[in-house]
Amino acid sequence: MKSWSDRLNPVVRDIPPSGIRKFFDLVCETPGVISLGVGEPDFVTPWHIREACIYSLEKGHTMYTSNCGLPELRRAIAGDLAASYGVRYDPGTEILITVGVSEALDLAMRALLSPGDEVLMPEPSYVSYSPTVLMAGGRPVPIATGLEEGFKLAAARVEAAVTPRTKVLLLCYPNNPTGAVMDRQSLLDIAAVAEAHDLVVISDEIYDKLTYDGKHTCVSALPGMKERTILLNGFSKSYAMTGWRIGYACGNPDFIAAMTKIHQYTILCAPITAQKAALEAVTRGGEGMLRMVQQYNRRRHLVMHAFRDMGLPCFEPRGAFYAFPQISATGLTSEDFAADLLREEKVAVVPGNAFGPSGEGFVRCSYAASTEDLGEAFRRMARFVRRRGVRPRIISGARRYVPEEAVLGRAGQA
Repeated sequence: MKSWSDRLNPVVRDIPPSGIRKFFDLVCETPGVISLGVGEPDFVTPWHIREACIYSLEKGHTMYTSNCGLPELRRAIAGDLAASYGVRYDPGTEILITVGVSEALDLAMRALLSPGDEVLMPEPSYVSYSPTVLMAGGRPVPIATGLEEGFKLAAARVEAAVTPRTKVLLLCYPNNPTGAVMDRQSLLDIAAVAEAHDLVVISDEIYDKLTYDGKHTCVSALPGMKERTILLNGFSKSYAMTGWRIGYACGNPDFIAAMTKIHQYTILCAPITAQKAALEAVTRGGEGMLRMVQQYNRRRHLVMHAFRDMGLPCFEPRGAFYAFPQISATGLTSEDFAADLLREEKVAVVPGNAFGPSGEGFVRCSYAASTEDLGEAFRRMARFVRRRGVRPRIISGARRYVPEEAVLGRAGQA
């Protein structure tokens, strides 16, 4: 008799569990841990957004919505994208409300891919990307990026990776896990490659509002890119709404119609309460969102300098809320570093190889945590790396830190 596991779809059976969730589970089992692992804002969803949800329940808004989502929410999203980036979508045919960006990504892959189609993606990449491609019957093709080029994707590398089976280019900028952003000219160069090879671009821009230097470039707003781009975005990161599970996809009517077919047979519609909250966020949540972004911006400078002071090179993250320090100087692999740090100092980070082989030698640390937790985490981490023989950097002169320096402390003196 076959084992029960032999009856499973072999693609699903052979996909490893999420490297992020593995450490998240360990955190839940270990008391006293400071977690810098899961990419979740430490802020609570602003009150006026929660209140909009409560009010909708009091009014009895508990029914299904259209498969595509509330018309007023789709109109608000269309207005926000037009105002922010100058790209215009028809809310009736070109926008689909989904259960988080994760569902939007899955729908896009299943709507586009036939067995064996290739999907190009920069690496390190978010842990869901490759499994989502595999479960849709496609083949993920990672394109390595590194510290020396600021983890940016070069058009020449995209060109070199294209084969006759390539159908999709998947982008995520600002990037998870590195915090890298792409400048407009680099994206224009990549867009030219996509057009030359007739590629569909899926652009996951969930961190678009969390851009600290300059303005975010929306891929679908580039000349000639709207028709061949599926834009993914949502409310989890910018508005501290992770648990609400609400996202959206924008694209040409053919793409959105195909994604809606899958959505209507599997999910039917996103919860109306979450949609009501999202409507409040997109229409009146800008001020609160900007206050959160300002806090993240202060923290990113502190975190970057804390790593450098303890002797670990750290790329400057220009978007999202992650730092991606290089830990090779400790002599540990990414997984050993994360496991030993959790066991010895009760600080949780995610090993870089969870985001693909290009992430080996790095760890991902979320700075979407309180300054108090960040301060204590870096004091513990500094002790840990010093025991591995890493010498703290000698600081000469006074660095002009932002005011929270006193909270975080200088990691080199921990």
